[in-house]
Amino acid sequence: MPEIKVTPLGAGQDVGRSCILVSIGGKNIMLDCGMHMGYNDDRRFPDFSYITQNGRLTDFLDCVIISHFHLDHCGALPYMSEMVGYDGPIYMTHPTKAICPILLEDFRKITVDKKGETNFFTSQMIKDCMKKVIPLNLHQTVQVDDELEIKAYYAGHVLGAAMVHIKVGSESVVYTGDYNMTPDRHLGAAWIDKCRPDILISESTYATTIRDSKRCRERDFLKKVHETIERGGKVLIPVFALGRAQELCILLETFWERMNLKAPIYFSTGLTEKANHYYKLFITWTNQKIRKTFVQRNMFEFKHIKAFDRSYADNPGPMVVFATPGMLHAGQSLQIFKKWAGNDKNMVIMPGYCVQGTIGHKILNGQRKLEMEGRSTLDVKLQVEYMSFSAHADAKGIMQLIRMAEPRNMLLVHGEAAKMEFLKGKIEQEFSIDCYMPANGETVAVTTNPSVPVDISLNLLKREMALGGGPLPDPKKPRTMHGTLIMKENSLKLVSSEQALKELGLNEHQLRFTCRVQLQDPHSDSDTLHRIYTHLKSVLKDYTIQHLPDGTVMVESIVIKVSSSAEDANAKVLLLSWSYQDEDLGSYLSSLLKKGLPT
Repeated sequence: MPEIKVTPLGAGQDVGRSCILVSIGGKNIMLDCGMHMGYNDDRRFPDFSYITQNGRLTDFLDCVIISHFHLDHCGALPYMSEMVGYDGPIYMTHPTKAICPILLEDFRKITVDKKGETNFFTSQMIKDCMKKVIPLNLHQTVQVDDELEIKAYYAGHVLGAAMVHIKVGSESVVYTGDYNMTPDRHLGAAWIDKCRPDILISESTYATTIRDSKRCRERDFLKKVHETIERGGKVLIPVFALGRAQELCILLETFWERMNLKAPIYFSTGLTEKANHYYKLFITWTNQKIRKTFVQRNMFEFKHIKAFDRSYADNPGPMVVFATPGMLHAGQSLQIFKKWAGNDKNMVIMPGYCVQGTIGHKILNGQRKLEMEGRSTLDVKLQVEYMSFSAHADAKGIMQLIRMAEPRNMLLVHGEAAKMEFLKGKIEQEFSIDCYMPANGETVAVTTNPSVPVDISLNLLKREMALGGGPLPDPKKPRTMHGTLIMKENSLKLVSSEQALKELGLNEHQLRFTCRVQLQDPHSDSDTLHRIYTHLKSVLKDYTIQHLPDGTVMVESIVIKVSSSAEDANAKVLLLSWSYQDEDLGSYLSSLLKKGLPT
């Protein structure tokens, strides 16, 4: 039986370094190619030696698909294509293609120019890598080659994020990337049609969470920011440049306007201008409200939010600063955090998920003394708050997507093992489908039952209807049909045998089965035949039974003859003969007559 194999090289029972290999119908596809935020050594990138020990990856992969621009999904792309070596097609949506190189370059600057790391990709490598990218439009079926086709669906989460449906023949896989089933202030909710894939590979970041109402969370967030500002404190909100940042900016902008607040709000990094430029450019990817408002004004041009200069961090008085990156593992958000950590008037609000190993993860787990680079320690006195404005699906959202797509099997990635285990149990219980959660480097093989579509000729259908003596059969119920299967240019057709002979120019041959039955009966041959006729008439009430003048009995197409045995005068030999259409009835009659005739 054919099977689909799935092997995570990253994001197997882990968040970060998403990279999943899928083998389907003889094709090998890499889904995402991310890096891990929690590591600064070789573990940062997926282990591509799993694919090949030496040589380029081009010979082993048919295509690479990137779901969205977050670095844990695309951060290893230039390393994979330019340093390990891959020249095949890389697919991503238009917004992802536009934003991905900016984030990669920004990350390269932090890693190479500031930290001085070697064995890292260069600016030129990013450019060369992006030349291999083929942009995807939503709901457009793209033929990668003669057999492999892919189709992108809207995933919410961030601008340009897509789920992808991969199909080879009748086998298919859906990969969600990161997605969000609830619309927010600037993006819509994820959607996919009822494609019934063999495997649905879903993220499970919030596998055990069911988030409270969004309105409560927003009210809570604004209350905490307002209280800190009122007592003269500073609020740091670490975010990634695109996505949650815009969401919270819109929220604070409207609150400041309503409350007539004067404390400054800043947004660090030059990425914001670029980010807002891309939101304008790809306005069709945002939600309905933003598209409508856009006619009068651009919702991403803020009156109260100004660009941040690093000298402002030392300014006295209250302020709110959005700084990147979102997990406090490097960059400006970490610099500001170090400056403000010692004052208990200040607050840091973590609006999203933090990977293990990052400062964000440590402070959320209550660590109050942090070891920084150069063996120095940092005392954390400011208030730490976690508020999930994360654009990931929660447990309810994941279940909702399963109902939408109706997969035959489920596979969880991009989550923590214990939480996955819980969700796995829930999915298997509610949907009665198998659910897998492989670790990195572990392969799951799922056997598929490909359905082969066959066209049926109208004549055959009409004949079946006439034989059935009623309306056409229920399409949902299986039904046996007799016909001849003709294969022409990869398509199958079921036709009547007469039509098949005509199409193929062949003569018809009659195939008949014969069977001998020994019977003890002292009567004459003609009497025995008459007794057989009477016996069958009483048993087979719904069949046409004839006693013919040529000394035979016919039941439908079955002929029964009687002759005496040469050795024993009381023994009769019955000769049964039938065509293959009446094989079941012929077998039944032979076993019935073997039991003898009633006295």
